[in-house]
Amino acid sequence: MKPVLFSAVLLAIIGACVPAKNNKNKESFTNREFIVDSPVLTPETLWSFGRVGNVSVSPNGETVLFTVAYTKIEENKTYSDIYTMPVAGGEFTQITSTGENEFEVNWRPDGIKITYLSSISGDVQLWEMNTDGSQKQQVTHIKGGIEGYKYAPPMNKIAFSKSVKLDKTVQDLYPDLKFANARIEDDLMYRHWDRWVDYTYSHIFYINYANGKTTGQATDIMTGERFHSPLKPFGGMEQITFSPDGKQIAYTCKKKTGKESAFSTNSDIYLYDIASKETKNLTEGMMGYDIDPVFSPDGTQLAWQSMERDGYESDKNRLFIMDISSKNKRDYTSKFDQNVHSLAWSNDNQKIYFTSEHKGSKEIYSLNLGNNNITQITDGIHNYNSVTVPNNALIATQTSMKHPTEIIRVNTKNGHGTNISKVNEPLLNQIKMGEVEKRWIKTTDNKEMLVWVIYPPNFDKNKKYPVLLYCQGGPQSMVSQFWSVRWNFQMMAARDYIVVAPNRRGLPGFGQEWNEQISGDYGGQNMKDYLSAIDAIAQEPFVDETKLGAVGASYGGYSVYWLAGNHNKRFKAFISHCGIFNFDQMYSTTEESFFVNWDLKGNYWDKDNATAMRSYANSPHNFVKNWDTPMLVIHGAKDFRIPYTQGMGAFNVAKMRGIPARFLYFPEENHWVLSCHNGILWQREFFRWLDTYLK
Repeated sequence: MKPVLFSAVLLAIIGACVPAKNNKNKESFTNREFIVDSPVLTPETLWSFGRVGNVSVSPNGETVLFTVAYTKIEENKTYSDIYTMPVAGGEFTQITSTGENEFEVNWRPDGIKITYLSSISGDVQLWEMNTDGSQKQQVTHIKGGIEGYKYAPPMNKIAFSKSVKLDKTVQDLYPDLKFANARIEDDLMYRHWDRWVDYTYSHIFYINYANGKTTGQATDIMTGERFHSPLKPFGGMEQITFSPDGKQIAYTCKKKTGKESAFSTNSDIYLYDIASKETKNLTEGMMGYDIDPVFSPDGTQLAWQSMERDGYESDKNRLFIMDISSKNKRDYTSKFDQNVHSLAWSNDNQKIYFTSEHKGSKEIYSLNLGNNNITQITDGIHNYNSVTVPNNALIATQTSMKHPTEIIRVNTKNGHGTNISKVNEPLLNQIKMGEVEKRWIKTTDNKEMLVWVIYPPNFDKNKKYPVLLYCQGGPQSMVSQFWSVRWNFQMMAARDYIVVAPNRRGLPGFGQEWNEQISGDYGGQNMKDYLSAIDAIAQEPFVDETKLGAVGASYGGYSVYWLAGNHNKRFKAFISHCGIFNFDQMYSTTEESFFVNWDLKGNYWDKDNATAMRSYANSPHNFVKNWDTPMLVIHGAKDFRIPYTQGMGAFNVAKMRGIPARFLYFPEENHWVLSCHNGILWQREFFRWLDTYLK
């Protein structure tokens, strides 16, 4: 259900609002002077924080480049501008102030120019400007625009991704039927995440470059191939890289189509030689996801992230390194029972830094290639989501349940982090946050489970509070120190709810055995874990055990539907966002079939498959006879991962059974709610429902 491989892109999308359009002559917008109406979080305040992105460090290691996006609520639009600041810390400088919303911002390899994408010319093209924001110059003039870019380190070529039309539309087949509005499908994967396939494929091109200009014709290194690179729907240019000498391009691609693609996660790392125009599969025979290749600075080695098993999107994410000359490759994390993300080489080729989930937080680690030891560098109540390596420190992005993304300078010797951006400090100083407590609770099988408990900002232990059980989605996505404009625990606590967020079975960060227990056991131990968490907290004297609610999205939405039929009257209110209600329909209608096939352990018509039959027996629609509790159902029409008819079915059944229910339906939203006004509406309806039945 989750796009686990593309977390950086996923966080940017979740934090985004509707992009500003037709802003060629408009000025930008910031909320830096925003004055709150309330000392605790409101939906409007939540949408007023700046969202930091596009963080990179100049080639000389002295300057941090980043963007900050601010939402102008009354316009339902986001404005993004570019900033720089010293790596050592200090004041940041805003170098753009337009309504253009520059994106994919980075440094040119020589550090003399800043590069970015913009649609100001009509199509999305690559631009350059001076480091102070002056002298903007368009670099590419590619018909139809480009989707991403990367410079060769010698600066003699630029690689870019672009959509190439290879399939026929109805009008291509029948030119006389120019007003026909239909699709003709012959295989699976005809839609993905939130959009129908548009008969095009994202290909990688390269073109000659010198002195701010491209010359000659672009070369498609995937000519005629009906495959995507970067991977759809969330892959970016982190999946494509030049060798340091600029002579080769390594890229990620799943060279499968139709049914084969729908049931497979087998992407590979390919190496294209510019001189010979030959492509080699570097990971042939490696059956799971292989993504995000990164060359060592000297070009002798290539590192990437790899999963072992085909069809399992939440397999252990390993760190593989290949010697380029011999093509020998090795798993450097075979004894490391955690995932790796965001690989970054040290400048001396001796270390690789990465992030990894660990017991409720996401920390920075390093692999020493001299002795093959992995060392944890940071430790705290936070999430480090990316890391880069300038000189003698690390520059990383960090979130927590108490603050959105900020840029942190990390001391590699002691792991101490210093907030050098402080983008949201003026707004955070006006807000009182609730305390976040880390608890370990016994499960029914006598295991220790980490549970986050978030208290109201003005918590009084002598009062009694309603409690919300938060059910995590994914299903295999750790309940960590994340910050969201929807599922924001401080927002819930600000409304005087205590939030209980358990890291139940089936979540990473607690070893692979804990993570994998959920597959084939929906409705099993992980549901018992939920109940262990809420039952333990309900015993506290400050909890009103008659005012318990359960909320969640995606797999968390399924959890709410399942609990509705199996909670033994613990809860007084439910909220399910984009949850799975009917497993039979889910298996037949979701787009990435590998997910349901792996997690349910098969299809619903194979009656001899005992594990699959147990899964389908735990479909929530089988327990609606026990439903007796008010339920708010939320779904987006463009959710193709869990089609909106799942939510409609749950709402309809609740009403048929005479249970108080409400259906909040977003025609233009997908698995998430990305628009500002829709997001604020989501919050208002969320609490209107909870306040009605828990207060």
